[in-house]
Amino acid sequence: MQPPQTAPSEDETGDTGDKGFVSDYLLYLLAAASEAASAQFHVHVRAHGLRVPEWRVLAWLHDRDGEMITRLARISLIEQSRLTRIIIQMEDRGLVTRKGDTSDRRRVRVHLTDTGRQIAERLVTDARAHESALLAQLEGGDGARLKPALAALLARLDPDRQTRGDPDS
Repeated sequence: MQPPQTAPSEDETGDTGDKGFVSDYLLYLLAAASEAASAQFHVHVRAHGLRVPEWRVLAWLHDRDGEMITRLARISLIEQSRLTRIIIQMEDRGLVTRKGDTSDRRRVRVHLTDTGRQIAERLVTDARAHESALLAQLEGGDGARLKPALAALLARLDPDRQTRGDPDS
């Protein structure tokens, strides 16, 4: 896996220093930063034979094995019926198993297999290293402030996360 690359200089981008609306718009900056950082790691994920939604499922189950597909769809940023098909494919490949919930048979919970857990552990370790390298590129303590600031923003935008058991709640 390659370490995160530094952003191009102003000369490489052709930027004259004048900030327009989009280049200074928070939502653009969040999306563009996420896309650039994710693209680097997703190359690594695909090299391990996984698609991005599969990686997200494995990473979530790494911490919370036995999750329901509804919550996995939300955390994977994918529509539930599409994720159900992906989960079935992952089950066919021996990465996960689906089991009925013991308290409510209408619910299906997804569990890592030994193979899925091994892949998840390796990729979570790699993702942590990638994140550390990424945050180290920020100066003046910005890296240490970025995650808590984003978590606080997300909590304000989606206060129901705490009752759903989503990350950082």
